[in-house]
Amino acid sequence: MPHSLLLGIVALLGLAVGSFLNVVIHRVPRDESLVQPGSHCTECGHAVRNRHNIPVLGWLLLRGRCADCGTRISARYPLVEAGTTALFVAVAARFGWSWELPAYLYLAAIAIALALIDLDVMRLPDKIVLPSYGVAAALLVPVSVAEGDWTAPLRGLAAAAILFLLYRLLAGWGMGFGDVKLAPLLGFYLGWLGWGAVAIGAFAGFLLGGAVGAVLMALKLASRKSRIPFGPYMLAGAFLAVFAAAPLADWYVTLLLPSS
Repeated sequence: MPHSLLLGIVALLGLAVGSFLNVVIHRVPRDESLVQPGSHCTECGHAVRNRHNIPVLGWLLLRGRCADCGTRISARYPLVEAGTTALFVAVAARFGWSWELPAYLYLAAIAIALALIDLDVMRLPDKIVLPSYGVAAALLVPVSVAEGDWTAPLRGLAAAAILFLLYRLLAGWGMGFGDVKLAPLLGFYLGWLGWGAVAIGAFAGFLLGGAVGAVLMALKLASRKSRIPFGPYMLAGAFLAVFAAAPLADWYVTLLLPSS
């Protein structure tokens, strides 16, 4: 399959998935069904018309307002759809037409949902995190079965165990148990790619979280006692490693061992 065709297909998939993620982000924290009722205005309750339910375009056609009551519709809806599309395309460009691609597209989808839910309610729902372990295994382990090479899954399991122990030790020191449950999942995905990805992904999460926390305190928007959701930084760090672990590792090695 031509690479451009793959990117086009994944972009369309990203728009559709992004539209669904908006439902997930809104309803999962409220323990609402993802199926019933259909898409509707949260203010007046009227169903969203099909022509207005087109990702990104629907919001633009409505000019950001409900067609029935005129209530403003948050710009986050089209941003989630566009952001999911962009991340999906980036993942497809990274993995190409490979057996790993569906697994990392799934990780991209739940990363967006979990990050925004954590920012909204400071919680990483078990309804998303725990089933994702089974999905990751179902999508990645058959790759090793087909290739007859168990190096990647065993390394993933070892990385999952290491990150679980690390975050479990940090629980109560600013880490929530949702972070503890998410860490092994990210460890498995990063371990599949290599130990460099594990090290960079874990370190980047703490670096990003610390940097944002420092900025918020400097701006007096938070204090040392403020609760700051850490899930978004864990996920951002993981994807930084997915996309750039190799060049970052090479750069770090050149710092330690500069050529003469």
